[in-house]
Amino acid sequence: MEVLKVSSHSSPNSVAGAIAGVIREQGAVEVQAVGAGAANQALKATAIARGFLAVAGIDLICIPAFTSVEIAGEERTAIKLIIEPR
Repeated sequence: MEVLKVSSHSSPNSVAGAIAGVIREQGAVEVQAVGAGAANQALKATAIARGFLAVAGIDLICIPAFTSVEIAGEERTAIKLIIEPR
């Protein structure tokens, strides 16, 4: 499953386009975000992607979870959103 990493500076529309593209090609995608700002952008992007794909008759579900990631040699906790069609 492809992993998209989102930061607090990511454009929700751009991330939504990437989510929609991966869903169309692979059927599921994982979005990772570290920090409140990044989680906010990731969730907005998920909602926008749901609108993009609704036109094609694809309804998305989002399964949130925590995961550990290594950033600059440090273990950090990230929000992981597994997004797939219903």
